[in-house]
Amino acid sequence: MKPVNNHGFKRVIRATGFSIQGLASAWKNEAAFRQELIIAVILFPIAIFANVSFVESILMVMTLFIVLITELLNSAIEAVVDRISDEIHPLSGQAKDVASAAVFLSLALCAITWGAILLKAYVF
Repeated sequence: MKPVNNHGFKRVIRATGFSIQGLASAWKNEAAFRQELIIAVILFPIAIFANVSFVESILMVMTLFIVLITELLNSAIEAVVDRISDEIHPLSGQAKDVASAAVFLSLALCAITWGAILLKAYVF
């Protein structure tokens, strides 16, 4: 059911509040999200201050965000699957495995991007 008067700037404020609640929930309940966020906080300044171009810095930061976004979506899928039923079902396992694979691919993209940029900047 839609809330009354949920339009315009008021909707943006409410949506922002829900987003902050979601981030807080992920921090509290999801160890993988905490680990990835801590790593992102450590790597962010490296991406900004590394001796690379502006575009390369942006690419490095973007891949950090892609990992975090993918982990949030993975956590949401897992929560919905667990909410629906606690019985073991092949489709439940498939949904969780596919979401996990998305996180894996985002981590691989991040590692490849960072590796390529930093190798180019500091080795070649």
